Order: sequence, then C-alpha cells, then structure tokens
Amino acid sequence: MREFTYTKAADAAEAVRLAAAGARYLGGGTNLVDLMREEIERPTALVDVSGLAQGITEHPDGSVEIGAATRNTAVAAHPRIRRDYPVLARAIVSGASGQIRNAATVGGNLLQRTRCPYFYDVAARCNKREPGSGCDARQGFHRTHAVLATSAHCIATHPSDMCVALVALDAQVHILGPAGARVVAVADLYRDPGETPHLETVLGPAELITAVRLPRAVDGAVSTYRKVRDRTSYAFALVSVAAVLRVVDATVADVRIALGGVASRPWRARVAERELLGAPAEPDTFKRAAEAEFRSARPLPDNAFKVSLAPRVVADVLKGLSG
Repeated sequence: MREFTYTKAADAAEAVRLAAAGARYLGGGTNLVDLMREEIERPTALVDVSGLAQGITEHPDGSVEIGAATRNTAVAAHPRIRRDYPVLARAIVSGASGQIRNAATVGGNLLQRTRCPYFYDVAARCNKREPGSGCDARQGFHRTHAVLATSAHCIATHPSDMCVALVALDAQVHILGPAGARVVAVADLYRDPGETPHLETVLGPAELITAVRLPRAVDGAVSTYRKVRDRTSYAFALVSVAAVLRVVDATVADVRIALGGVASRPWRARVAERELLGAPAEPDTFKRAAEAEFRSARPLPDNAFKVSLAPRVVADVLKGLSG
C-alpha cells in the first residue's frame, strides 16, 4: 500500500485549490481506485468531490443541468431524462453493473481511462501509461481496439457508454479551474492520440468538471442507444451507436450520431450526418451514409470486422428510428 492523504472538499473552490497543490480528484472511485490498486495511478493526495454538485436541474429554456457528482443510476432513472433523452438513459444502463452505476459519478464517467489490457499490464509497453515506451497492442491482441483516428502510438478505445450519448445530444461540460470557469462541448473534451496519447482531454491542471448541460430536446426527434458486445452483461462495446433523428415528410430534417468502441474518444459521425441531412429517410440512404463515415478507418487485422459491423449497426438503428 502506498500512503496518500485524503481530504473531502467542502466546495468546488476548495477542491480546485487542493488539486492545484497536487491532489487528484476522487469521485465514485470506480476507476481511479482500481488503477491505484494496479499501481498504474500513484497519487500522493486525494480530494473527494463526490459530495459536490449533485442533482438534476431543469431550466426555463428547456435545458437540463446534471451535477458532476450525480450518480449514474440517478441520471438514468430521472423522469425528465427518460422522457426527453432516452438515448442517455439507455446508454447508462448499458454501461456497467447496477452496483457500479450506484457508485459512479457523471464527472468520473467522463474522465474514466481506457480498458486496454496493455494499459493495465505494467509489464507491457503502453504510451498512455508510460509515454514513449511503445504500443504492444498494435502487434498483440487488438480485436477490441480503435479503427478511427488512431496513431502509431495508440489504438486504445474510450470505454464510456454515457459519453457517446452525451456527444450525440450536443451536451456541454462546465469546468472550474484556477483561472476560472469555462464551458466545453463534450465532443471537444477529448483529444485524438497523435504522438501524445497520455494527454486524453483538454482539461488543464487542477480543472474540475462541475456539471453537464443538455440542450433542450429536439421537438419531434426520437433517439436510442445500441451496444454490440461479446456478452450481454458487463462488457465494453465492440461498437455502439447513439442516434437522434427527426424525419419530416420522409426526409431527414435533423440527425446526430455518435459511436463508441471505434475510436480513442466518443466519435461524432459528422461525415454520415452531412450525407443524411436533407436526404430521403430510406435504408439505402442510411447504409451509404454510414459506410462513408468509415472510409478513413485504419483497421488492423484483428479488428477489421468493425469497419463493416459499425456501418451495419448505424444503418439499422436509423432504420428503426425512422420507422
């Protein structure tokens, strides 16, 4: 056991002050504590933020604000979320066991780290864990790894289901740091691996996520989340799809698609969206648009199946929503 100090923050300002002095934020602990046990993370000080910014607030403009310390179970069960943002409720329920959802926080879910087995194996080379050491996944077992926006330095995927839904909903994260408050779209929170895969988000030192804000639900739109995995319980996505669709007069009037299991971050399918907007809401249209999204894919031998699987899942999800 490595010694560390523990402080429960009274408010967000105190948490930021302690983090600026070198402490790490601790939410539900469902990821960080595991990483500490494996000696992948070795913080010398923890500041507990699990008691801050809890709850869900409905605003007059129709938007919904979710405190970063709100438990995942509470979000998925909230009547407003289930009614207006079913894609988010379904994604959360798909994400983990009930026990983990009861403990995990929204902010922690946003910042959880990859489940790549080479990241967890301290005997393996991993540029996320030890920058410049190499990536054993490229020549090793990479069936579950990324095919979009990968680099020679990393092919790991982002593990969250909830974040995929948030990207499809155009959600924003509210951030507090030593320099003050700012707002970033969830889609822009994450970095592609490039040459620095250990830098996973755009958060600066000591910055704390305080809330997630969902814009007003699109009138007349329907949404859902589908997850393809090796088993139906407690497994990470091979491919997942979060989709929001509005069809008017058999034409796609609004569409938002995000994908999980295919990139190092929740992937916004902007190519497919551009192909679909204003096009006939027909199976052939959905198929062509989904396939266009994966023209830039760079698969390896064991995960090449994702390049054909993912477009089929996207097309089928859109077909179901349009029906």
